[in-house]
Amino acid sequence: MAATELLFDFTLIVLLIGLALGAMHSARLYTGVVLFIVFGLMLALTWARLGAMDLALAEAAIGAGLIGVMLLAALAHTHPDQRSKQSPLAIATSVLLGVLVLLLLLQGVLPLTSGTQPLPDMVAAELDNTGVSHPVTAVLLNYRAWDTLLELVVLLLALLGLRQLHVVRQVRPAAWPLLSAWSRVLAPIAVLLAGYLLWRGSHAPGGAFQAGALLAAGAVVLRLAGLLPPLSWRLLSMRVLVLMGVGVFISVAAATAWLGEGWLVYPSASNSTLIILIEVAATLSIAASLTLLVVGEGDEVQP
Repeated sequence: MAATELLFDFTLIVLLIGLALGAMHSARLYTGVVLFIVFGLMLALTWARLGAMDLALAEAAIGAGLIGVMLLAALAHTHPDQRSKQSPLAIATSVLLGVLVLLLLLQGVLPLTSGTQPLPDMVAAELDNTGVSHPVTAVLLNYRAWDTLLELVVLLLALLGLRQLHVVRQVRPAAWPLLSAWSRVLAPIAVLLAGYLLWRGSHAPGGAFQAGALLAAGAVVLRLAGLLPPLSWRLLSMRVLVLMGVGVFISVAAATAWLGEGWLVYPSASNSTLIILIEVAATLSIAASLTLLVVGEGDEVQP
C-alpha cells in the first residue's frame, strides 16, 4: 500500500472516531446533529474506499441525508437553549461500550483476512442462474431474499409506528425563491438518477434502496419548496405505494411456492423478470415510505 493511501486511510479513521465522539458528547444538540451528518458522509466515503459502493450510496442517501433531515426537524421542536448534559460516568460508560464493540468486530473480521473465503467463489459459480450479473444483487434477491423482504417490513413498521405518535401539523414558512427555483431543476435530475441506479443494480452497484432514497430526496425537496401538495397516509395513492413493495414481494414468494420449487425460488425462465418486478415495486415503496417519514403530514394520527 502506498504511503499516500495509508495516510488517507489513517486520516479517515481518525475523522470517523472524532466525529462519532463529537456527535455523542457535544454540549449543543444542533452541533451534535451536524457532526452526525458529517459522520454519515465520512462513513459513506469509507464504504467507497472499501469497494462497497452499494453501502456507500445507501449511507450517503439515507444515513447522512434523510436521517439528517429528520434529526434537524426533531431539533426544531426542542428549546433553543436546551443542552445535552452528560455525567463523566455516562461518557466513560459509552467509551467502554465502544471499545467492547470494537473488540467484537475485530474478533469477527480478523479471521476473514487469513486465507481465501469460499463464499465469493460460490456466489460467482451460481451467478449465471440468478437472473442478474451483479453479485450483491444476486445475494440480496436470491440467496438472502427473505432478509430483503424483512427490511421492507421493518421500514413499513417504522412508518406505521410513527403514525401512533401524536403529531400536530405545522405551518411551514414560505419557501425561499432560490429553493423553489433549484427544486425544479434538481427533482427531474433525481428521478433520472434514481432510474439509472435501479437499472444499474442488476449488473453494478445500485438497486432499489439507493434509487428509492434518491426519489424520496427529490420528493422532500419539492415538498419543502411548496411544489408538492401535503402528503399523508390518508391518500390512497400513498398507501398503495407504501404497501406495494411488501405486497409484491410476498405475492412473488407465494407464487413461487405454489407454482415453483419453493418460497422465493425463482424459475430460471423468468427470474430476471421477477427480480425487476420486485426491484421496481420496492423502489416506489421505499421512496413513498421515506418521504412520509420526513415530510408526511401527521394531523390524522391518533395518539
